[in-house]
Amino acid sequence: MDIKKVVIIGSGTMGSGIAAHLCNANVPVTLLDLTTDISTKAREKILKSRPPLLIDKSKIDNIKVGNINDDFDVVKEADWIVEAVVERIDIKHNIYKKIFEFRKQGAIVSSNTSSIPIKVLSEKLADEEKKDFCITHFFNPVRYMGLLEIVKNENNDLDKINSLKIFCERELGKGAIICNDTPGFLGNRIGVFAMQVAMTEAFKLKLSIEEADAVFGRPMGIPKTGVFGLYDLIGIDLMSDVLKSFVKELSKNDPFQNVAKEIPLVTKLIQTGYTGRKGKGGFYRMNKENNQKILEAINLETGKYFPTKKIDLGIDTVNLNLLINRKDKYGEYAWSVISKIIKYASSLVPDITNRFNDIDEAMRLGFNWAMGPFEMLKSIGVKNFFGRIENFENNNFLKNLEKTKNENFYGERQLYTSIETLGKIKPKAIKLDKNKSADIYRFKDFNIVEFTTKACALDYDSMDALKNATDKPLIIINESMQFSAGVNLTYTMNFADKGDFKSIEKFIKYFQDTCKHLKYSDHPVISAPSGLVLGGGEEVAIQSNFVVSHTNIVMGLVETGVGLVPAGGGCKEVLHRWSQTKEAKNDPDYAPLKVFNIIGYATTATSTVEAEPLKFLRPEDKKVMNRNSLFEVSKKLIQEQSNFKPPEECKFNLTGKVVKEKMIKILEKLYNDKVIFDHGFEVGKELANVLSGGDTTVDKVLNDDDMYKLELESFMKLIQTKKTQDRIKHTLATGKPLVN
Repeated sequence: MDIKKVVIIGSGTMGSGIAAHLCNANVPVTLLDLTTDISTKAREKILKSRPPLLIDKSKIDNIKVGNINDDFDVVKEADWIVEAVVERIDIKHNIYKKIFEFRKQGAIVSSNTSSIPIKVLSEKLADEEKKDFCITHFFNPVRYMGLLEIVKNENNDLDKINSLKIFCERELGKGAIICNDTPGFLGNRIGVFAMQVAMTEAFKLKLSIEEADAVFGRPMGIPKTGVFGLYDLIGIDLMSDVLKSFVKELSKNDPFQNVAKEIPLVTKLIQTGYTGRKGKGGFYRMNKENNQKILEAINLETGKYFPTKKIDLGIDTVNLNLLINRKDKYGEYAWSVISKIIKYASSLVPDITNRFNDIDEAMRLGFNWAMGPFEMLKSIGVKNFFGRIENFENNNFLKNLEKTKNENFYGERQLYTSIETLGKIKPKAIKLDKNKSADIYRFKDFNIVEFTTKACALDYDSMDALKNATDKPLIIINESMQFSAGVNLTYTMNFADKGDFKSIEKFIKYFQDTCKHLKYSDHPVISAPSGLVLGGGEEVAIQSNFVVSHTNIVMGLVETGVGLVPAGGGCKEVLHRWSQTKEAKNDPDYAPLKVFNIIGYATTATSTVEAEPLKFLRPEDKKVMNRNSLFEVSKKLIQEQSNFKPPEECKFNLTGKVVKEKMIKILEKLYNDKVIFDHGFEVGKELANVLSGGDTTVDKVLNDDDMYKLELESFMKLIQTKKTQDRIKHTLATGKPLVN
């Protein structure tokens, strides 16, 4: 099936998001709404969206706009027509009648509904029309959420459904999972149930919302928003509507009915305009006191707001057994929530899908869980689970598992795709080594390093793993959301607080040695980033020999924001890349000044397209739409390197004082214009010292080690200042930069 043109009807959040993502894949799309003015404004919003829906703003030219009265003829040329209008069945039926009158023979028609079954949507269609009609449920924001649920029923042409799946996987980069026509499909059925269990159990066990979010968050492998934070993010009123839909569609005996009951506090919040982040606040709100913003949380019993309290469970990585075996209210809450999620998810097999594996993948792709319900069961252990579970009547999956006691019940992961993914090969690979920050695998004739820390932050152990894995060709790749958010600042500040700057210097030197070792290793090193590739994460990536990058990256050397300079080779490497340009050959100060601005402003790229002009990525680096393909493309690249030779060392001819003075003038203007303040000026001076080559002249050749030395010296000067330490502590506490 060849999809060359797409028409989307409805230019709201989802219609616009789908249109933008088709643009990212270079598929021409026409966006129709009631009036052309509405669809034109939607296209303008796509351009201004944050986070950006387009990987490159110029791709907006792939979107044409129109209205359903004057421009409906475009449907005749479309290979795929997507309906994304308001969730009213009468409006949808009228749209379908018109679509099937105009569409060309065989064109696919789909709805982006998240709640209305196919049997209801298609009840007025002819049998021949039903073959080509399905649901394509994208998750918001479309560019970033990996899950696409393709919902079928008995009327569909399955060959066409599979063709659509392949297109969405290969061209749009989606984790496309085919599922049955049941309420909420896969992701929302389990995800919303899990949210409701987490909420109702918090009320029942009298936990504060901060305590509940601390448990139903990172320790469970769930995003840090937790349940109450996620409620605020989605919108409390919207979640209320979603629950009403489930109550209406599901049988009265479904366990979902118990957790979907109206909660008086939630009703009151909606009535008073506390609908979440889009309203006056929700379970959390931002309040001002003495001209300071204070994050407050609501007391679930009294309904009054209080300043939030940080809850530290002492669990840095996902460890379900450690969590559920705690002898406190947090352990009780964790077990109650996890066991109920497992029981509910397993009770739905085979009704919503005959492959329980797909439920887990839907939760990974659509809700960013580190593991789904069945992986949770596997992690806890079959024997342990049945030793604690109370009852599971009418649950054939668990009844059969209790009989077999099969600890290896899970089988293979990611059955929904034929792509050879990291998740599929890890069980087949040999685990060579493991420390608290990374795992090393051997697969066939190459090694794999996967970072395992929070946000894949880098420390001594991360570097150990990288250095120890270069005895063979190496792929650095993660299943987690981030490639690496950079060096572990908490790890660094622990030394700074003790005045132990020698240990910091030793670590940064080891970081540099490791990155240099990666670049000049006898075997090829490939980084396969997705998500955040920041600071030290970027320094690892750009000093690898090859990069295979997912299009959805946020890449940059952001150290100046915390009062530091890149010191793992970031300054050196980006400077070297800019020094190879035609302009730099004619002007020795061109590259240093370019890089001074890029790093000085902590510039980030939000896609591979944006990263290339900044020299964070090279034209020859591979860019892939489907995150699942990172491993497969990296593996192929390794297989092509039979004649690999490490690159030549970097050489620099920098003008030292000459270009440094130009940089100082830039800083002085920024300071006078109050763009930067005292410490910003000091950080800028240290960056200038590095990029100018320090005490050098243009006729002197500097090498990698010279540049590493300059980076280290400036880093160490800054880390010992109170103002840099204040910046780091502020960022760690708030997630935001401090300007001082």
